[in-house]
Parts: sequence; structure tokens; C-alpha cells
Amino acid sequence: MKNIGLHKMRREFLQFFKEKNHLIMPSFSLVPKKDKSLLLINAGMAPLKPYFTGEEIPPSNRVVTCQKCIRTADIENVGRTDRHATFFEMLGNFSFADYFKKEAIGWAWEFLTERLGIPKEDLWVSIYLDDDEAFQIWKENIGVDEKKIVRLGKEDNFWELEVGPCGPCSEIYVDRGVQFGCGEFTCKPGCECDRFIEVWNLVFTQYDKDENGEYHPLEHPNIDTGMGLERITAIMEGAQNIFEIREIRKILEFVEKVSGKTYGSDPKVDTSLRVITDHCRAMTFLVSDGVLPSNEGRGYVLRRLIRRAARHGKLLGIEEMFLNSIVEKVIESWKTEYPEIKEREEQIKKVIKAEEEKFEETIHQGINILENYIENMIKNHEECLNGEEAFKLYDTYGFPLDLTKEILEEKGLRADEDGFNTYMDQQRNRARKAREGLSDSGWKNGHPLEILKGYQTTFKGYETITWESEVIGLFIDGENVNRITEGEEGLLILKETPFYAESGGQIGDIGHIENESFKGKVIDTKHTIDESIIHFIKVQTGTINIGDMVWANVDKKHRGDIKRNHSATHLLHRALKDVLGNHVNQAGSIVLPNRLRFDFTHYQAVSREELEKVERIVNEKILESLEVKTIETSLEESEKMGVVGLFEDKYKAQVRVVQMGEYSKELCGGTHVENTSNIGLFKIISESSIASGVRRIEAITGRTVYKYLNELEKDINNISYVLKSSKNDLLDRVHSITEEIKEKEKEIELLKSKMASSIADDILNAKQDTNGISLITYKIENMDMDSLRNLGDEIRDRLGSGVIVLASVDKGKISFVSMVTKDIVAKGIHAGNIVKEVAKITGGGGGGRSDMAQAGGKDISKVEEALNIVPILISEQLK
Repeated sequence: MKNIGLHKMRREFLQFFKEKNHLIMPSFSLVPKKDKSLLLINAGMAPLKPYFTGEEIPPSNRVVTCQKCIRTADIENVGRTDRHATFFEMLGNFSFADYFKKEAIGWAWEFLTERLGIPKEDLWVSIYLDDDEAFQIWKENIGVDEKKIVRLGKEDNFWELEVGPCGPCSEIYVDRGVQFGCGEFTCKPGCECDRFIEVWNLVFTQYDKDENGEYHPLEHPNIDTGMGLERITAIMEGAQNIFEIREIRKILEFVEKVSGKTYGSDPKVDTSLRVITDHCRAMTFLVSDGVLPSNEGRGYVLRRLIRRAARHGKLLGIEEMFLNSIVEKVIESWKTEYPEIKEREEQIKKVIKAEEEKFEETIHQGINILENYIENMIKNHEECLNGEEAFKLYDTYGFPLDLTKEILEEKGLRADEDGFNTYMDQQRNRARKAREGLSDSGWKNGHPLEILKGYQTTFKGYETITWESEVIGLFIDGENVNRITEGEEGLLILKETPFYAESGGQIGDIGHIENESFKGKVIDTKHTIDESIIHFIKVQTGTINIGDMVWANVDKKHRGDIKRNHSATHLLHRALKDVLGNHVNQAGSIVLPNRLRFDFTHYQAVSREELEKVERIVNEKILESLEVKTIETSLEESEKMGVVGLFEDKYKAQVRVVQMGEYSKELCGGTHVENTSNIGLFKIISESSIASGVRRIEAITGRTVYKYLNELEKDINNISYVLKSSKNDLLDRVHSITEEIKEKEKEIELLKSKMASSIADDILNAKQDTNGISLITYKIENMDMDSLRNLGDEIRDRLGSGVIVLASVDKGKISFVSMVTKDIVAKGIHAGNIVKEVAKITGGGGGGRSDMAQAGGKDISKVEEALNIVPILISEQLK
């Protein structure tokens, strides 16, 4: 048996099937394309589904791949065992109505026994119960002893979905030897012991299952096979598990070096080393394929992986940021086979660093909070953390639920997942209602949209903004009517219209519809549920009737402003990709006449310098006077053109491409300028975060920029007048005033410090004794939290040993500070627990460390009552 490493194994497999006239296709992205059923690619055949279903024609009837895959269903087991992994590569050969069982079985056997040199006597196979055809091929053609051909049932050896193509499987196993077995004479493939390892699954897709569960033979059966690259490499290298494969072991050894820990020395250490090794491989390829950390979907998978790896680094004693050093090793090892990860290295490291930094900001505080929860659970003999507290850790401190569960399980505890999901659903519902409140689709309420079905409107607005057409539908308050008269409002449908209906973020057109005896104002334009175009009209004069011929006139200025803003979003999108990286994708947009709003994926705030660069690029492209043209083409051709579009979404077979010179090409159905120079000017007004991993830019163009600059000029003139400065000297004047303010603030702080010191003696004189512990509780007026904390530090230093709880009422707000000297902490007194209970009395909350904590309150009348319970709290903590 040859000792073949991971990268050579990949090449051997692909080359073997190339020799069998298979087309080698590169690994598809981990992000599924045009497949909403999958979060991430989790099997070799997943990206090839359109070829199996007949939706698309394959580039060859014989294909071979090595596909990147991610599986996270059992992420909590990754690291705990040496078998589980989130990232793996799947080798597979596929036939689309070409060869079938005889060739698939023969070539699999040839590759394993001749190319890899695995002894034939070490191989066993399983087949589906009644697949006599496969049995005969294995026995008669290949020569496998029938005692080594095991028949298994549907659960093990039949691949199917609810409906559609399906069929029996045949699996090939390697016998590792009796030393790995259970000792039973019946031990064979299908046994739960570790003796027989399944290495290759051959799926014979020969049936079509209908809704009644009936199986119909396919006229052209297919072949789908899968062999785990890491698993077969482990067998060839004689490794006990995938983490001992040479290439993966190199990563693990580097984690050992970074952490100073040794693999095999302690089961808990081994778990953390394996988690980091696996997760760093997974996060590298996920980010390379455009996934960004977020709280939803595949972005949440990435966030979980990064944060789980970072937390296991803490368990190994790694205090500094370290994930990128491991990622560098992953890139170095896999760059030859996947050159894109080297090309995107800088971007990959930026994303991972930003997420690790975010988690670093909250992990210590979150762990302290969770430890307090655990402490209370143990004290109260509880085994389950309630859903509200689990959700707070997620929502406030960025702890994915599985991370909270993992920490709890280390203590023999668990989390209330159902309760957590209830709070998560409530948050999603609130967000959805907020979106609906801002929605522009409220016009549907009260209108039975079914009656608007069946109409067909041809859109003419790409070519013109004026068109003569026939009225084919009229509605008032959801009722079908024959006419609308002066002063009434209703809905109007035309046979053809130049009015653009709201779609793709672009709002609908406004304007007028009229003839010799009627004039109506169009206040909005939208789509009906079957994509006809509906005009919201207010009749100004006369009467409009079904069958009337009318002129539809779009408001030219309104349309022109919208076109400028829409075209600017395309230039902005491309400029963001140029400046920030190719991971940037549109996450939403609104195109209005007076501004544009563009949401996009990015992992951190865009710096001022980056925004300036983006704005400059857009204006340069405007000044270059790029021709804007539209192209009607097939979706497949648009992809070849390098068009920007969310190709994981479903598009029609024919698509519309908007091209601006050679700079921007996007799929779009909106209206645009004829030349980028028509945009005039482009100005970014704001940049902000709207969700985890999603940023928002608001900008203006054309006439609105001119108006904005005029208003800015007025503001500058007014500021210059108030500050008694010329416009040229304005910045120097502002700097001067700022410095003066800083000096005054220093004087104020000095005075506050002197005042605090002057009352320190009074506070110390208020010392009392509680259970042999010196205790000071004191209420002070008009002191902010920083000053109160500084005063607490001084009192603690002068007291030497004891407990201090200070309260201040300042501008209607209550602040509490609690401090405990180290010797008293050792007796079991906890400052955070004290201040939390004190603040509760006043309707507030807070907490912190055992030696120092702070809180806020609401009810000023109960401050004295709150301070009076401190001796009781101390007594309880001493029990």
C-alpha cells in the first residue's frame, strides 16, 4: 500500500478519472449557487444537482471533482472526537446518463487496488438488499468473495429524497484488522465498531420517485460517488485519524507551538487543539468564498467557528490575537491546489481579525456574566440556564448558543434551547414589524389583490416617458369599477405604460394621465401580485372610463433624478469592491429622487480615507462620460461577461444587463442615464452599520448635490459670523476654542478632585463594623460616575481593608460604586453581587468583578434604603 499524502491523493484521483475521459472541474464555491435549499455546500454532488435534475446541460457527461465541503450539524462534537470535522474535501466521479454500475464499480476497485495499492483482501463492500445487479458485478466481474459482499437496508444503502431521482448505493470498506474490532464473529461492515471504515460510496441513481412513493426506472440512469479525501489519506498514511494526517498535523503542531501545549498530554488540551486546527481551515475557505460573519445564515456559521476557536485559544492560555497566524499556515499548505486563498489572503486575514477583535471586546465580560449565572445555578441546585439569560449572552456579549452550551456542559449543566429560541423569535418578529412599518407596500392592505390578477401591461418606459394607451382596469377601494370621476382616488391599469413600477429598490414613477376630457395625477406606480403595473391616480378633472385612450406622461424631473441616483448605485457598488474587496455585495438599496441608500456586506466600519477614495472613483467615472447601455442576454452568457449579480438567487433565463463602459456590469431592471456624465456629481452623506456584517451608505447626486453645497456654504458663513472668524481661518479658530475647553475641563477635574479629597475624611469617619469587616456606605450629591470611582479608589487605599459602597445622585441619575479589598474578597465577599442587589432596590441594575463593580439606579427616594441593606448582604455572603 502506497504512502500517499493529502495533496498527492487529490491529484492522483483527478488524474485517474481524467484518463477515463472525465472532465476535471474545479471545486465550486462553498456558497450554493441558485440553490436555496442549502446553507453551504456539504457534499460533492450538491453543486452538480442542476445536471442531475436536467435543469442545466453538463459541460461533459463524465465529470470528476474534489469539492470543498462544510458540515456544522454536529459542530459541538468537533474537537471532542478525532473523527468529526467541519471542513473536508470530497472526491467524486459522476456520470450524467453515460456509464453506469459496471464502470463505476470497476474503476473504483481499480483505483483503490492498483493506483493506491490497497490489498484486495483488506476490502469489503456493501450493497442494497435487493440490488442483485451490483452483487453480480462485484462477485463475477471484480472477483470479490461473496462473504465480503454485505447486503444492507434502505437506511444504509439507498439514497433518496422525498421525490425525484434516487437509487441504491454500494459502499467500499477497508478492514483495519481484528485489533480494532468488537471481537464478535459476526463483525462486518454495518457493525458499530471501528474495524471497518467506509471510504467510498457509489450511488446508482436509477429510479424516479413520485409523490405516491412509487419508484419508476429512469431512462438514463446516473452515477454519483463520494470519497472523503481526508479519510482515504489517513488510511494510506496509516494515521489513526484525520488530525494525524501529515498536512493537517502540520497545522496542529503550529497550534501547539503558539499555545505551548502538547497534543496527547491531556484530553481537554487535545479537544482545544483539534477545534482550532479544524475551525481555522473552515474559516479560511469560508471567507475566501465571500462569507462574512453575521447573526444569520452562513455568516452565523462563520461567526460560530471564529468565536469557538478564539475561546478554545483562551482555554489553552493564549491571551493575544492568534487566529491569523494559524490561517497563514493553512493558506501556505493549500495555496497550490486553491490559489484563490493566496490571492485573497489579505482580505481573509482582515475579516478574521476584525471578528476576533469584536469577540475579544466582550468575551471576558461575557464569561464573567456566565460564571455568575453558573454560580447561582449551583447555589440554587439548578441544572438548566434559562432562555432569557442564554439569549442575553448572545445578544449583548456575542456568545453563540453552542458556545454557551459548551461552557455549561463542561460544568455538567445545560441551556434551555427552547426558551432561547423563543426570545430569538421575539427579536426577529420585532425587527420584521419594524421593517413592515417602514414598508412601502402598505397600499395592499384592504385591497383584495386577487381581483387585480389577470391583467397584462407592457412596460414602454425604457424607450420613452410618454405613451398613448388604453385603460383596461379601474378600481376604487378594492372594487372593480367602470369609471373614476373628478375628486376620486383609485387604481388604474393600462395596456401599455411608460410608468416604472417600484422594483429592485427603485421607487415608482409619478406624473399625469390625461385625454381631452380627463386629467389625473399619478402619485405612485407599483406591481400587482402577478407583475402587472398599477397606477395610483387622483382624478383632477373630468371622468376616466374603461376602454378610454389616454396619454401617460411620466414626470421628467422626477424620473431624471431617480435615473441619476440608480446609475450612481452601480458605480458605487463597483467602487466599493475596488476599495474594500471583492467580498462586498449588495444587501439592499433604495433609489429615491432626492437620495440613494445602498446596503452592502462588509465586516467593519468604512474608514474616512476609504470613503473619500470611493467617492473620488465614482466622480472620476462620472467625468469620464462612460456610455451606459443595456443588453438582453441569457443568464449563462451574463455570467461569462463577468456581470455582478447575486447568482445564488433565482433569475429568469433571459436577463437585462446594465453596462457602464467597461467599468460596471450588473443585472438590473431599473431605469438609468444614457451616459455617466448625466449623473453630474456624487456625494456620500453618511456611512453606518445596520446589522452585523452589513453597512449602509447614503448619498446624493445631481441637483441635490448642488443644493447640499449651497446649504453647506450658508452654514459655514453663519459659523464664521458666530465665531468672529473668516472662512479661511475657521479651522484654526475651532482648534483654538477646543484647546481652551480642554484647559477649562482640566481645571474642573482638579477642583472636583480637591472637593473629593476634602470629603474623604468625612466618609472615612462613617466607617462601621459588620461581622468583623470594616464597612463604609455613603451618599454624595452631584458627582458623576468617573469622579465617584476615583473617590472610591482613594477611600479604599486609605481604608486598607474592608468594603465600600458609594452612591451619588447627579442630574436625576443614580450611580453606585462598590469596592472590596483583596483580603475581604478572599473571605467570599463579591463587589459585583453586592452592587447588583443594592441597585435593584432603586429599580436599576449592574455588576462587575469581585473587587470592583458599578451600577445605576432610577428611584432617587430609595437610595438610603438601598445602602442600608449592605450589612445584610455581607452577612449572607459570609455564610
